[in-house]
Amino acid sequence: MSDDGAPSLTERLANGAFVAVMALARRLPYPRRIALMGWIFARILGPIAGWRRRIRDNLALACPELSRDEVEALTRAVPENAGRALAEIYSGEEFTSRIRAADPLEGPGLADLKAAHAARRPVIVACAHFGNYDAMRAALSAQGWPLGALYRPMNNDAFNRHYIPAITAIAEPLFPRGRTGLTAMLRFLKAGGWLALGFDQHDRHAPELHFFGLPSRTVLTPAELAIRYDALILPIHAIRQPDGLSFRVHVGRPVAHTNPAEMMQALNDDLEALVRRHMEQWFWVHRRWK
Repeated sequence: MSDDGAPSLTERLANGAFVAVMALARRLPYPRRIALMGWIFARILGPIAGWRRRIRDNLALACPELSRDEVEALTRAVPENAGRALAEIYSGEEFTSRIRAADPLEGPGLADLKAAHAARRPVIVACAHFGNYDAMRAALSAQGWPLGALYRPMNNDAFNRHYIPAITAIAEPLFPRGRTGLTAMLRFLKAGGWLALGFDQHDRHAPELHFFGLPSRTVLTPAELAIRYDALILPIHAIRQPDGLSFRVHVGRPVAHTNPAEMMQALNDDLEALVRRHMEQWFWVHRRWK
């Protein structure tokens, strides 16, 4: 971004390329569109962005038992899932109508969610960069449940001009990171709203817990808010199915209110078990371990 706050030339070019690709992809039927964007990310954008090397590095740390062939397969599968997810976000009603029609919610915590809604109890949805996060948002919102989410605007402001409307169309409200967004978010939660909060990225200010047996700085905010507002807290993740297009949205068991570190470690353990079952669906590109 330039000194006057306008997008830089590089940002405008990158955004223009994405808009052009998506415009072409939208001309295709939904299944072919999603598959095409997955292929582009796996075969072109992932390698250009250096994702393959980062995936290899993370897997060498967390899963040294994997064979070379397994690692190489994941260097393609992880970007493919990311590309599919982005195409789904930009497919609007075609995407959300599929979620509504499938009624994909399942899992041991589903009854607890229904009870929280009936009691107007706040809920913290602990989520991660897994499968398609927005499929989870669409599934919960389709039930008429009051799900909001905290998001971080992209560094490329030109991209934000269409990305934020795209994610807003899936479910509202959305709260941007920052003082204004935080104030509105806490007001919403206190009034009985539900809040989706991610917890699977490195935060240098957070305490060290463990993920895949490695020291991993993990935010305590989801657990702290759950305790402060007596909110139900439980993990929910959208698991992409073998057809590459549909999802099951798994609602995990609620986490007991003990202390924030213990609660977040339980969520790390739950996510690790899920990732081990579906290795290609977690975003191994993040610098989770530093």
